[in-house]
This record gives sequence, C-alpha cells and structure tokens, in this order.
Amino acid sequence: WLPGVLISVVALYLVFNMVNIQDLQKSLTLINPIFILFSVILTILFCVVRAFAWRILLNRKPAISQTFFAINVGYLLNNLFPFRAGEIGRAVLLGQTTGLGTFHVISTIIIERAFDLAFAALLLLSSLPLALGLDWAKPVAYSTLGLVIVGITALFLIARNTSTVQSWVVKGPGQISFIKKHLLPYLENLLDGLGSLTKPEMFLSAVFWIAVSWFIGVLNYYIVLLSIVPNAPFWWGVLIDSLLAMGIAIPSAPAAIGVFEATLVAALALVGIDASTALAYAVVMHFVQFGVTGIIGMVGLMKEGRSLGSIFKAAQSQKEMVSSPSDNA
Repeated sequence: WLPGVLISVVALYLVFNMVNIQDLQKSLTLINPIFILFSVILTILFCVVRAFAWRILLNRKPAISQTFFAINVGYLLNNLFPFRAGEIGRAVLLGQTTGLGTFHVISTIIIERAFDLAFAALLLLSSLPLALGLDWAKPVAYSTLGLVIVGITALFLIARNTSTVQSWVVKGPGQISFIKKHLLPYLENLLDGLGSLTKPEMFLSAVFWIAVSWFIGVLNYYIVLLSIVPNAPFWWGVLIDSLLAMGIAIPSAPAAIGVFEATLVAALALVGIDASTALAYAVVMHFVQFGVTGIIGMVGLMKEGRSLGSIFKAAQSQKEMVSSPSDNA
C-alpha cells in the first residue's frame, strides 16, 4: 500500500497547492449537468465495447453479459483495493463462471493491456505536434510504443510455438520448486489463452473494437471538456486521454486518487487551462467513472451471487488462484 499511497498524497498536495478553493467551486458550477449525463452514457458504452473486444480475445466463448459485468467488477476492485487487484479479480470471476480457468483469462488480459499501451502511445504521438512544451513526452511515447511492439511480437511467437515454449519451461525454469508447484499445472491453460494472436480474423476484430473503445473514451473526455472550454479542438481530448493512460499506470492509491487528478491538471495546463478549472474537470470525470463502473460492478457481483470480499480474497490469495486445475480458479 505504502508507495502508491505516498505518490497519491504527494500528487494531491501538489494539485491542491495550485488551486484556489473558491475558484474550484466556481469551476464546478460551470460544468453543465447535460454534459455529465452524456459522459455517463459514453462510459457505459465504453464498457460495452470493451466487453465485445474481450469476448473476441476469449474466442467468443463467454456471453457479452459475462465479459461486461466482469470488466466492471474489475474496475470496482481497482477503485477500492491496491495492487491492480481488479485485473486478477475479473480473471478469477470470469475463469470460474465460464470454466475457462483464471490463467487462460489472464493471458487475454495481458494482450488487451498491450493493445491499450500501443493505442495510448500512438494517440500521444499524434497529438504531440499540435501541443506546445511536450518535447519531454516524445521519447516516453516512442519508448512505450517500441516496448509494446516487442512485447506483442514476443507473445505472438510464444503463441505460435506453444509446445516448444512449454517444453523449455518444463526442462528449464520448471525445475524450480515454486514454478513447478504453482505455474506448471496451469502453463498449458495460460499459453492457450494467447491463441487469438495466431488467428488473423480474431486478432483484427479485437484490435478494431479496442480502437472503437479508445475513440469513445476520447469523445467522453472531449464532450465534458466542451462544457468548460466551448471552443476546444478535438485533439485536446486525444491528448488528455493518452496522457491519462500513461499517468495512471504509475503506482497509486486505489482508484488512482491524486494521480488521476494530477495527470489531467498537468495535461490541461499544457494547453493553457488554469489549475482550478482543470481540477474541477478532473474531479467530475473521476466521479462519473467511479460511480458508473462501481454500480455496474456491484450489479455484476450480485448477479453472480458473489461478494466483493470474496473476489478480492480470491484475487489476492495465491492459494485460491492455483488450488487445482479442476477448480478453474
């Protein structure tokens, strides 16, 4: 908990040290509730599209409703617990409810996150020439994009040579007692989840829907921004969303509190928006996303007859994740 909490505390201190509370309150009143309603709708639509993309990576085996609710349970866990518990939590939930197994699901989440980093880097690079004072971010974006390409290529090669990789692991690292006990029983399941990378139709479909989700995300940030900056160009939304994706990757307290706000304030400062207005915008966007995904996530838990604590414990406990192959946990 400690490193992330400290980073969040420092971020909150820096942000609130830059703003005037009265100006912040005034800026909050400038945001039209109609724009907030549009943000709620777009946030839900974003989750639906992500459910489509994730279902494709899972070889279309789960129902859309299952991936939709699992994604939001993951967001809920990320908003309440540290260590990105939501990624493991949604893998545990979907792995158990569908019988696919947690490790199979985790491998598809790895692919999904790799695509996200690639889109974030591409969008950041596309908006850099239109912004001033962002020379420092260019090497970061290029490095991220390069690492993602290398990572996806490595995953593709692993997916194409699963038997060779499995044999190498068994004869090499598999001799280590910890790996032999906790990883080898699930290695085949884990490698099987990478299968979408070797199927062009599945691969391209997933990339398409993830691209659509990014467009919806950019549109979401842009529409609310119009409430406080009516003449804002669309590329501001591109810049904000891509920088935010990079910023919240930094360790932080649950829900990226502080880091979320500081990233948006910094992004808007680069295009000339004062800190009070930017913080009001960040608070509204954070509240909408927290509330919408939290409500849907709780509905998903009730639908599956699970409690928040049970999913978190399953995500946190290595014993539950690697108990036995027949548990699909």
